[in-house]
Amino acid sequence: MNDNAIEVRGLTKRYGSRVAVEDLSFAVPYGAIVGLLGPNGAGKSTTLRAIVGLLGPTSGDCLVDGAPFSALDNPATHVGVHMDGFGFEGGITARRHLEISRLAAGAPRGRTEEVLDEVGLTADARRRVKTFSTGMAQRLGLAAALIGSPRTLILDEPANGLDPDGIRWLRRFLRGYAERGGTVLIASHQLAELEQVVDEVVVIKRRALFAGPLHDLISSGADSLESKYFDLVEGAAA
Repeated sequence: MNDNAIEVRGLTKRYGSRVAVEDLSFAVPYGAIVGLLGPNGAGKSTTLRAIVGLLGPTSGDCLVDGAPFSALDNPATHVGVHMDGFGFEGGITARRHLEISRLAAGAPRGRTEEVLDEVGLTADARRRVKTFSTGMAQRLGLAAALIGSPRTLILDEPANGLDPDGIRWLRRFLRGYAERGGTVLIASHQLAELEQVVDEVVVIKRRALFAGPLHDLISSGADSLESKYFDLVEGAAA
């Protein structure tokens, strides 16, 4: 059996003369939380969108559970996604948004109430989405990603807008999800927070600068993910 929930193999994406990512390769093992890091314009969003079939690579390929996203049978059971561009209709309630997501995913009745409870939005389920704070909208996006009971989550900046209590809640949620056998690929700029939750990191700047366990990147107790990250990124710019 393949040991990896996600595999990116030699991914290159060009837009005319601009190269968004070039010959990028990394893997996300089952049961791991992996942080995808890089400066603005490094290709993180391009990579995530290629993994879930929102754009076609110029060359290379991306696999989820050993197959391209487009070839997955019932993809919502394989991967749940929350990233920029996955917006909400502000005039409907949170429950209605999740019911639409549930029907699209083919999830069973009752799943909407389960995910509302999982993300702590049961009390706000009847509120219109346009009244939600940024942090509440993040929780709603996570609930929608969970609706199909996926094996893997792909999240883009999920802590944006969360207060300190919300960030601690997210950390506990993601760790519990992984302990139950789930896999998480999370893109974020919040390096100190990522260091508290990830097992592995992938640092990119169009290409992979590092991909592997966090403890392999941080070589001593005096080092931090932040300092190593900037060493890699600034070294790539030299």
